[in-house]
Amino acid sequence: MPATSDDADPQFRTDVLRGLASHPKAIPARWLYDQRGSELFDAITRLRSYYPTATETALLRDIMPELAERVGPGRAVVEFGAGSLTKTPILLEAIRPALYVPVDISGDYLRASAVELEAKLPGLPIHPVEADFATPIDLPAEVPGHAVLGFFPGSTIGNFVPHSATDLLRHFRATLGTGALLLIGMDRVKPIDRLIAAYDEPEGVTAAFNLNLLHRINRELDGTIPVQKFRHQARWNDILSRVEMHLVATGAVEFSVAGQTFRLADGESIHSENSHKYGPRGGRMLLLAGGWTPVAEWTDPARDFAVVLAEAQPERFAP
Repeated sequence: MPATSDDADPQFRTDVLRGLASHPKAIPARWLYDQRGSELFDAITRLRSYYPTATETALLRDIMPELAERVGPGRAVVEFGAGSLTKTPILLEAIRPALYVPVDISGDYLRASAVELEAKLPGLPIHPVEADFATPIDLPAEVPGHAVLGFFPGSTIGNFVPHSATDLLRHFRATLGTGALLLIGMDRVKPIDRLIAAYDEPEGVTAAFNLNLLHRINRELDGTIPVQKFRHQARWNDILSRVEMHLVATGAVEFSVAGQTFRLADGESIHSENSHKYGPRGGRMLLLAGGWTPVAEWTDPARDFAVVLAEAQPERFAP
């Protein structure tokens, strides 16, 4: 029996209805990642034009000897937004953790990835947590008693506007605790043509990823969105230092979602994702605002991408 809006995640329903009623229209990017969306994003990371994954993966391989010495063995590794296992084994094989906790909102994809990782790293205890990492979460009972390393690769922090990114980093600190370490990827500012090419490639995979959000709304929220009347668009917003993804109506459209009617004019868009790009100082200040003190930073030779190791140091009374 097909699912109806009554079966949908209530937060998904709330966010979609609120976002479609807002001006301008916008839906939080986390809802792009259902099973199909996660599969499409994994395909995006393998495209030649999508430089972040290949660049960060190579960088992680290069820094692992130094990182392993800094981090030490026997930690509990908590990965926020786990799902694709391109980079995770590089870290886990190098630092020899006591256990691994992948956290992701897409439960089916998370569990499938955990099974795949168990085959690659037999003997490593894996404790998947299906949760929205943008909210406070409870870690498994096996974590306390271990030093903790948070792992947040892929420049996912760039999907959050700065005040939300700061809140997210504070959630991470509250979840992992004082004394924890955080290894985080951050994409750098670069020429606009390279940025746009990474988010609107000729293969059309990113377009399918973005449009899948509309298919998901139709499927899970009894939507009647004419998906064929929308197109994917990537824009560079210079003053906010971010690439934006939009779903643009190619004509006036009217549709319903969960029993409510919505209209878009020709050329009006639904803003579906941001990818903020940070300079070195901006990235460090963001971490500090979120309660994390940078202790080491590495970049690739072209300075396209950075991986930062930060520590949740005890609160200080004064400088």
